Amino acid sequence: MSASNEYVTDGVDFNQVKRVLIIKLRHHGDVLITSPMFTALKEQFPHLEIDALVYLDTASMLEFHPHLSQLHTIDRQWKKLGIKGQIREEWSLIKRLKERQYDVVFHMTDHWRGLTLVKFLKPKVSITQIHPRRTGSFWKKSFDYNYPVNFKKRHMVEKHLDALRRLGVYPSTESKRMIAIPGEEAESKVKSLLADAGLEPGQYIHIHPTSRWLFKSWDVDKMAAVINQLQAKGYPLVVTAAPDRAEMRMMDAILAQVEKPVVNLCGKINLKELMALIQHARLLIGVDSVPMHIASATNTPCVAFFGPSNELEWSPWMNRHIILSSNHSCRPCDLAGCGDGRRSECLSSITVERALSAVETLLS
Repeated sequence: MSASNEYVTDGVDFNQVKRVLIIKLRHHGDVLITSPMFTALKEQFPHLEIDALVYLDTASMLEFHPHLSQLHTIDRQWKKLGIKGQIREEWSLIKRLKERQYDVVFHMTDHWRGLTLVKFLKPKVSITQIHPRRTGSFWKKSFDYNYPVNFKKRHMVEKHLDALRRLGVYPSTESKRMIAIPGEEAESKVKSLLADAGLEPGQYIHIHPTSRWLFKSWDVDKMAAVINQLQAKGYPLVVTAAPDRAEMRMMDAILAQVEKPVVNLCGKINLKELMALIQHARLLIGVDSVPMHIASATNTPCVAFFGPSNELEWSPWMNRHIILSSNHSCRPCDLAGCGDGRRSECLSSITVERALSAVETLLS
């Protein structure tokens, strides 16, 4: 299966590969960022069957991907089944995966479960990136390839595609796009919700101010001020947030300062419906969280606030966007707010005027 070209002398000949497994056991946005890997492989090798293994709660990020053959899942709730129950489910998964007889396995995190699966599945080729937390020889020798990445100055999409490059596969520019497909059921539900609110697709600005990590979110009073001023200019607005208690409390605080009612879908839609809602928006206003990545995957323009996290790694990707961040010398710090104090002063320094200007620029 080895192959060489003018760049790589120890790559993989994917013409001799039948099945590939991509393992991504992480959060929703992380899973969505793997979507170009399927496109890039399938574009150059249409015969490939490309499967994915993700957590069950993140499966919607890849479901309906046109180049995905089978979607396998791990339920985080298996651990509540007791030792015997968990072993039963884990072994059932391993048997299903072994039946697929994978030629190549991409392990895209530093999770030990991926290493364990490589040991059980015995693919002809296995690859992972060099991880700072996995420096031991056992980890490195468990994979045929350990590829390096630029940890702070390269976008996460490119870091994932570097796994293909290491094996001699060079993605085209168009194949690097992320893909998110809501599906007919979600599309129908969102169109019905919009109709109930007197809105049509492409007519509204979608605002998702929260993240599961609230230290990534902009100040409550400033977000409320932006909403008020956009409403005063006549823009129809739809707001969303996850049903998490902390996020809902933050939304309550924002909406308490809003002068006119907005279309409020906070906690009322699932991830597929969120995809459809973002896909049909004129613009998304959000933070470094999964809605921002969905905007990239649906080619929706986006205004994104960045504080502690690094926009060089996590910015919107291949869609029209404007990043709002500060020039604090300490950012990006990857901390949970300043001093892990859950409030990010770099975000607080961003003015309402800057945010409104970004919105108007993208809308024009």
